[in-house]
Amino acid sequence: MLFGNLCFEVTTMLHIAICDDEQEFVQHLKKMLDQYAGETGQEIKVTAYYDGIELIEKYDTTIDLIFLDIQMRLVNGLRAAERVRQMDEKVGIIFLTTLTQYGLEGYKYQATNYIIKPMKYVRLKAEMDQWLRKHWKDDSPSMVISNDTGKYKVFLKSLRYVETFNRNLLLHTEQENVICYKSMKEMERELQDKGFVRCHTSYIVNLFYVKGIKKLDIELITGEVIPISQPKRKEFMERLSDYWGDML
Repeated sequence: MLFGNLCFEVTTMLHIAICDDEQEFVQHLKKMLDQYAGETGQEIKVTAYYDGIELIEKYDTTIDLIFLDIQMRLVNGLRAAERVRQMDEKVGIIFLTTLTQYGLEGYKYQATNYIIKPMKYVRLKAEMDQWLRKHWKDDSPSMVISNDTGKYKVFLKSLRYVETFNRNLLLHTEQENVICYKSMKEMERELQDKGFVRCHTSYIVNLFYVKGIKKLDIELITGEVIPISQPKRKEFMERLSDYWGDML
């Protein structure tokens, strides 16, 4: 379980990370990204990391795309990608390598592509154009949870429900269960008008995951069952009917 607090995050520019232990290459790639930004008008922020361990320990969940070298001294790019995927399910990853055999292995971590070094501007431009076309319009709302091990991005569409847990909250997501130090009232306020409804003193549910209602039980499409209290049942059913009506 992950412990921490949360806040909502809004991205206003494209945040790109470069993780490579060759400083000269990092500067080369930065210049090419500056050139791309100048030519396209796309606002780009670049953050450099010089080893996989640095990327993991200082990972920033506002990053949208990572250029990640596979061969690095302390922690290689494949291991770094595995850890990054645990923290951020949506970030784009483009592997950098001098060896073609690493390419297919990289796709295990949902890599967008891989580029054989050295890289020329024409290739960078093609990759950026393609990535922006496919991914940059994705504005899925998310929560950022900070804890002792780093920052984690939780996308609301993957959050099934929230329940009270030892005076804290337990967020049940598709990837893992996450603990945060908010009150249920605070969480209810944060999730207001985002497709979530408080169905019980101790539960908030994502209406997207609701399969049906049986008396005072809510059955989710995952097979999980959570309670609905009698005082909240009428309002919950009205909200669910409105939601299903909008979805039909």
